[in-house]
Amino acid sequence: MKVDLKKVEDAAKELYIRALKILPPDVKQGFARLDAAESNPLAKKVLGTMIRNISVAEETDNLTCQDTGVPIYNVTIGRKVEVDGCDLEAAITRGCARATNEHPLRSSVVHPITRVNDHTSCGIRIPAIHVGFSDQPEELTIQMIPKGSGSENNSWLRMAIPAEGVDAIKAFVIDCVLDAGGKTCPPTIVGVGVGGSADLCMYLSKVAATRALGTRCADSEGAKLEQELTRAVNDLGVGPQGLGGDSTAFAVHVELAATHITMNPVAVNMQCHAARRASATFTPKGVTYGF
Repeated sequence: MKVDLKKVEDAAKELYIRALKILPPDVKQGFARLDAAESNPLAKKVLGTMIRNISVAEETDNLTCQDTGVPIYNVTIGRKVEVDGCDLEAAITRGCARATNEHPLRSSVVHPITRVNDHTSCGIRIPAIHVGFSDQPEELTIQMIPKGSGSENNSWLRMAIPAEGVDAIKAFVIDCVLDAGGKTCPPTIVGVGVGGSADLCMYLSKVAATRALGTRCADSEGAKLEQELTRAVNDLGVGPQGLGGDSTAFAVHVELAATHITMNPVAVNMQCHAARRASATFTPKGVTYGF
């Protein structure tokens, strides 16, 4: 399958807009689940306001949050897919800029030193484009995630000592959630990366934070850790917007990588309650949009 780069550009534009306006069904279901179980009256009221905001945004074709975030595109290339990598990156970047120029979106991207905003949501190495591969024949998928600063500012990395064991991982995650408090606009998805190198561990924490609710870590020990940490985090009482309650997190997600015998990296990256994402899948039959 040869990929049509003009369609890639169009999809990159459409995905950015979709992600900012339409919350994935699993996140909406997560809200309903938390709302049904919340025992704190103030927290229940805050959750109701959030749920109403989501509905109003979709009904009026508006953004769920004014923060358009740092644009991230995750590309997965299947077998027998023909595409030039440089041209693919250029097409995605053009689509990202078009989303901001052709739609009333606030560009949140600036030069890191001068703070100059080109008002394109693009800049040096932005949009962030990650490329992976799958064994799906003749299929290319592009996922778009606008990562807001409220969640991204709450990111941590610790190079733990192996002798500290799993308890060090758990304590670090709990400390990070407490440190974030209401700054991440909870309820959150807490992404935890364990293992690998420092950079891989940090990357895995973001993969975990942006995973769909209801999914589980592929590793059984990681899945067990997810369950334990989800219970522990929601026992902290941080609650929606940090105002107290049972609903601190939709879930804690964990992603693992093998690591060196003398180190045990652990990283935390959070996703706010507006856990936005959108995806497009290219096949010989055309383009299909989803989450």
